[in-house]
Amino acid sequence: MHVLVIDDELALRQIIAATVRRAGYSVDSASGVKEAAAKLVRGDFDVAICDIRMQDGDGVELVRSMKGSGIPTLFIMVTAFASVQTAVEALRAGAMDYMVKPVDSEELLYRLRQAQTLLGLKAENVALRKFVSAERENTRFKFSSAPMLAVERLASRVAAIDNTVLITGESGTGKGVLARSIHDQSARGEAPFIPVNCSAIPENLLESELFGHTKGAFTGASQARKGLFAQADNGTLFLDEIGELPLHMQTKMLHVIEDKEIRPVGSEQLRKVDTRIIVATNRDLPAMIAAGTFREDLYFRISQFHIDLPPLRERGDDLLRLIGFFLDAAKIKGASDIALDPAAEELLLEYRWPGNLRELENVIGRALIMADGGRITIADLPPGLSARSNSLTHEPKSAAGGSLREQVRRAEADIIFRVLKDCGGDRKAAASQLEIGLSSLYRKLDEFEALGMT
Repeated sequence: MHVLVIDDELALRQIIAATVRRAGYSVDSASGVKEAAAKLVRGDFDVAICDIRMQDGDGVELVRSMKGSGIPTLFIMVTAFASVQTAVEALRAGAMDYMVKPVDSEELLYRLRQAQTLLGLKAENVALRKFVSAERENTRFKFSSAPMLAVERLASRVAAIDNTVLITGESGTGKGVLARSIHDQSARGEAPFIPVNCSAIPENLLESELFGHTKGAFTGASQARKGLFAQADNGTLFLDEIGELPLHMQTKMLHVIEDKEIRPVGSEQLRKVDTRIIVATNRDLPAMIAAGTFREDLYFRISQFHIDLPPLRERGDDLLRLIGFFLDAAKIKGASDIALDPAAEELLLEYRWPGNLRELENVIGRALIMADGGRITIADLPPGLSARSNSLTHEPKSAAGGSLREQVRRAEADIIFRVLKDCGGDRKAAASQLEIGLSSLYRKLDEFEALGMT
């Protein structure tokens, strides 16, 4: 937390600043309203301890001016005049609290702790609005495979300490879910958890997004803004795709991890942050170090604890249980009760899942939309999946003889199933190739199934 002490009495200013500094907060000071306004307008102070009556102006007017400019700093007012009217005036202007001189150190630190709690709640509300995931139920899945049980044991141990964690694994293996689990199990679990994808932020905005900026720091910076590190103060910042950080940002990141200080863009002031860092990547960082695109010293800092997530194809029985889990989750959301055809299940179990959990969830979601008749068949799976296994694709049962109507229907079934097979099970593509409507294709398939011709 970054604190500004504003008082025109040098001795009192120094005493308050020393008390704040001993409590572990970063602190700066100003000798009057004008100097304070010049510093506050940068927007990088969390709390201001401000005298009300000063030689060059009124502290209440300073509060009113800053609040009117959108500066989010919390004000704790101090005065030698114990007037209820003055207190009410300061609070109406936007001050958080009010103290009477002489300032008691314990009371001051109590007010600062209150301010820190309030700042934490504000940051958490912002984080929740921006980053709450719709798929949090994934964290409730209980793994049974040996590789994932080992990962969970290591994660629970890492959660109990505050070291930096590096999570590696293929795309879609659940690195973000694991990072959230570590945070939830830690002493920081009630504080903000803020995930950020380093590859999704333009390089020219990355420093501002991470460390914040002051008003006027660059074109378009009409207001001061807290960066993600400050928003995650006392909590956890999850940096996904850490391998995408440009080299100049890697240097700044190393400084933040080592010194626990950030400097907002446009500010001359360093501010302390108490933020746990968890990072993730699907890239080979040692190979990047050898190629000169990733700093070796940063790698050693972020990999104090390294957790490697195995791909889905190496998780044994978890695959079948995950399929059931996603189907059950769909029922909870209101989907109809749908079973999985044995042939479709076999195909899902044989597939290698290069996209891992993310791909599996997408495939099940698509199949639930495509499925008819209360079950998921191979035809309901994406073409890229069903094309992998010809032996599991629907083959029509043919028989000689029968009436002309029956033979025509079998011939029609032969043609439709052959086209479906050529289209990898994609019913829309098959209907287009057959030059019939999609609804007509569905109706014919239902007839063939009812007649036992599938």
